[in-house]
Amino acid sequence: MKTCLQYFYFLLTSFFSCLFIYGDDADFRKYAMFASNAERPKIVSSIITKLPLKLEKNARIALVGNTLFDRMRDYGHFEALLHQGYPNHEIVVRNLAWSADEVDLQPRPDNFADTEQHLTAMKADVIIAAFGFNESFAGPKEIPYFEDRLEKYLTSLTSKAYNGKNAPSVILISPIANENINLVPAADLNNKSLQIYTNSIKKIAHSKGVGFIDVFTDTESIMKKVGIDHTINGSHLNEKGYELFGEILFEKLFKKAKPSINEDIRFAVIEKNRQHFYRYRPLNTFYYTGGRKGSYGYLDFLPAMRNFDLMTENRDRQIHKLAQGKKPSAIIDDSNVPPLPITKSSRGANKWMSPKDEKAAFKIDPKFEVTLFASEEQFPDIACPIQMRWDGLGRMWVSCSTTYPHVYPGQAPNDKIVILEDLDKDGKADKCSVWAEGLNVPLSFEFGNGGIYVSEEPHMTFLKDTNGDGKADHREIPLTGFGCEDSHHALHDFVWTPDGDLIFRESIFHHTQVETPYGPVRQQNSGWFAWEPKLHRLTAFGSHPSTNPWGVTFDDWGQHVASYPIFASAHHALDPPYPQQHPRPSGLQAYSGVCGQEFIDFPNWPDEFQGMMVKVRYKSTNRVELLKWKEYDYGYEEEYVSDIIFSSNLSFIPVDLRYGPGGGMYVCDWYNPVKGHAQYSLRDERRDRKSGRIWRIMPKGAKQIIPPKITGASLPQLLNLLKRPEYRYRYWAKREIREMEPTKVKRALDHWLKNLDTNDPRHRHHQVEAMWAYRNVEQSNLQLLEELLQCENHNARAAATRQLRYWHSLSDNGDDLLTRAARDNNGLVRLEAAIACSYIGTKNAFEALKVVSTQPNEKHLSYAIKTSFGSSPMKKFWDPKDLEKTQPLLFEFLNKQKIANQIAEKSKANNKFDRQKNLLKIKISCMKERMLYSVEIMEKSNLGEYKKTSGGNIIVKRNQPLLIEFNNPDATPHNFVLVQPNTLEEVGLAANNMAKDPIAAKNGQFIPESKKIIAHTKMLKQGETEFLRFKAPRKPGIYPYLCSFPGHWTIMKGNLIVK
Repeated sequence: MKTCLQYFYFLLTSFFSCLFIYGDDADFRKYAMFASNAERPKIVSSIITKLPLKLEKNARIALVGNTLFDRMRDYGHFEALLHQGYPNHEIVVRNLAWSADEVDLQPRPDNFADTEQHLTAMKADVIIAAFGFNESFAGPKEIPYFEDRLEKYLTSLTSKAYNGKNAPSVILISPIANENINLVPAADLNNKSLQIYTNSIKKIAHSKGVGFIDVFTDTESIMKKVGIDHTINGSHLNEKGYELFGEILFEKLFKKAKPSINEDIRFAVIEKNRQHFYRYRPLNTFYYTGGRKGSYGYLDFLPAMRNFDLMTENRDRQIHKLAQGKKPSAIIDDSNVPPLPITKSSRGANKWMSPKDEKAAFKIDPKFEVTLFASEEQFPDIACPIQMRWDGLGRMWVSCSTTYPHVYPGQAPNDKIVILEDLDKDGKADKCSVWAEGLNVPLSFEFGNGGIYVSEEPHMTFLKDTNGDGKADHREIPLTGFGCEDSHHALHDFVWTPDGDLIFRESIFHHTQVETPYGPVRQQNSGWFAWEPKLHRLTAFGSHPSTNPWGVTFDDWGQHVASYPIFASAHHALDPPYPQQHPRPSGLQAYSGVCGQEFIDFPNWPDEFQGMMVKVRYKSTNRVELLKWKEYDYGYEEEYVSDIIFSSNLSFIPVDLRYGPGGGMYVCDWYNPVKGHAQYSLRDERRDRKSGRIWRIMPKGAKQIIPPKITGASLPQLLNLLKRPEYRYRYWAKREIREMEPTKVKRALDHWLKNLDTNDPRHRHHQVEAMWAYRNVEQSNLQLLEELLQCENHNARAAATRQLRYWHSLSDNGDDLLTRAARDNNGLVRLEAAIACSYIGTKNAFEALKVVSTQPNEKHLSYAIKTSFGSSPMKKFWDPKDLEKTQPLLFEFLNKQKIANQIAEKSKANNKFDRQKNLLKIKISCMKERMLYSVEIMEKSNLGEYKKTSGGNIIVKRNQPLLIEFNNPDATPHNFVLVQPNTLEEVGLAANNMAKDPIAAKNGQFIPESKKIIAHTKMLKQGETEFLRFKAPRKPGIYPYLCSFPGHWTIMKGNLIVK
């Protein structure tokens, strides 16, 4: 009830404030599509749908379902055929499909209207639904369950008047057939099950009186054609595939020949779909429908939703004119779209400075030099830079987003990937080129497959320059369905693992579901993904509650380092069953607001810094830090050393950090006086869209080194770079190696490995690099794996154990290797064994995991064990209901972890409480044999000195946080009890009466059950200490405190005086 009242109050206050500012016609609430209040249809009698489908004039057609339809919006073939086949009907089509949707599993952002509500809003007359692909991965054994789900779905779908008058015509579309492509035998993996599910859909469709179209049979024959790929990954259609699919669908739906596609109509359809997509699937939905809509959501989103509706309708009219043979202007008339209302600016922005003044405001460690590599003054195209990468030619690539936080009506996203070049090697950029434009908030990118993979929520996009003119001309979407709830928490941190996976992550609020040839991948509210591009395999891991987790790198031995958490290698267990998450990493280092890390390993940096880590923070203070990376028995932790750069100008927002090929460290500066989402309107005009700086950090007096050749280097030269101490050189070399022919690389690696010097101090590291290089090109070397698993270097054994995740099934003795690692005497090796168990997923792996849990473990290792037990593959082998009987070892381990987590969470809360600026520290001690309190107060926390108070009076401010250290050196038990004014005697007498109760007397605590008690300690024995944390009462007055041991209260007392 309270939530409903709060929601009503928000709407009411927003409504009246808008009326006050904008007049009577400024109520935008009707444009909100909230699950909480969007209209639902009335229930009516269903109708029978027969084919061929007969369309009424002005029919409104909805496409719902999974990725088959979701991706179709970008091609437009089927819709173009609809309009051409019925040019005078002026049909309206809305694509409401969503990646990886199932008939009854359709995750959406918080408070986002469901499909039924959207069908009602668009007044659907006809619904064409595509399901069955994702459901099919449950296999033939789940057919009865699927049929039950589908029948219930159709019963609901066909009995609603979405158009306000009658039930819709409903047509079910079968899944398409899959095809075998290079390295992905999708047809072999999936077609048998897809055929079974197609037959099942047909059966239920006929029983429910809905239309059915079998596209599986037609596409199966097409997919068998040799030499022509119709999909991007074996399962999802490419442009040619959608052209054929559109023709099949049209002809089967209407039983007539298809017209020849008019490309002008098709492009108009794509443009209409684009504007509708911005409305249906906007970025930052947590600010539109979710928990943050109350701050700025009304004016930031609802007027925009109105305008997107108008622009979509304008494009409908353009399509109708083209279909009717008219020749409308290519420029669509949007003159009916009103301007957006002026948004509010609720708080002050930070100060803007020129690059020169900004540098002057830096406090720089005298051991370092900071210079400006590039800024908006020379290169306007680098406005709002987000991430940097270096190519093999020594050029810096930068993703830039002036669109951020999202697109508004009438605007087209025009974010860029730019290339900066230092031609004269003086440490400053001389040239800037735009490689790609028209992007939509590219939070991250990485090189691969001759192009780049880039984040464009909800997509991961692939861009490539196919004609060598220095501009991207090919665009493909390998993956779609990532969350859009918050555009700075969206898909980011693209990085190649040492062994060749492209990993990336999302953060809080997000709901992701992505279709793959191996089944749907779902995750919500933070987590990592690993993608194998050549295999088109996506894996979700490490999901746990986190916020603002930016920044990622790997240490010398391949340990994954991030921000939330710091030692991310401990968080690699596969996800638990969806929609569960792994628990919060209580007691482990995890920081919000970090945006990039690099380990110091270039020789032009002094020896004293080698092996240390540099990272950038954008909140709460903006700085570049120097830290130590310290190994302990069960993982790694960082230790702050000093600041390299500290800025009091909060417009300095360092968002990425990268070593350059010459040994300089570069900081990407999203320079902006407005920082944050919730703190400012998303349309705040003070958001800077012109500034952008790149800074270079060098040790004082250091010179740039001459980098080795990367692009154009021979395979032997690249392999020898794997011996270099500089991580970035090894990283860039493997990037080149991944593009080479795998069997050629394997032969060269075999030769390189055989000729390694066994006396080299880094011999084991070179072997580990070889192991990683094999997997980078989908090869293996089991002999090398076994040698490393048994070697003397624990870091090499840990790295090899990590590879067991992927090579276990290739080895005849994989289980033995895993068990040996589970019993290793080193905690890092056991950590990797625990995580590997979740990937291997067998009963033997579960037994090995139990072995790890019986070995010594704490902190990171404990977390790795716990999350591996909680992973979806391992959860098949235990049931929490009877755990103590069936799995006593696991029960004991989880019980210990529960207690440890409670202690860690309490410690975390205490630390947060103790960091408050106006905290008052108080020491209260019981005077021996005198039944009196001795009270000391730390008046100035910076001095660390306590002073005694007179008469036991403690003077505090209203609501001031208090930390009381209560100690009892007396032989008699004592406690501290704070009570309401004028209740000393009442509480004291109640404590006296407790002495008459045998149970209370035996317990010995003597704390009365009274609402008059504000805070208290337990009854302390001699030598015991307890800390009490609470805030002083808000109401001024005299609040007595006492010892409630029977009889003590008359003497042992004092006052907390609130002023």
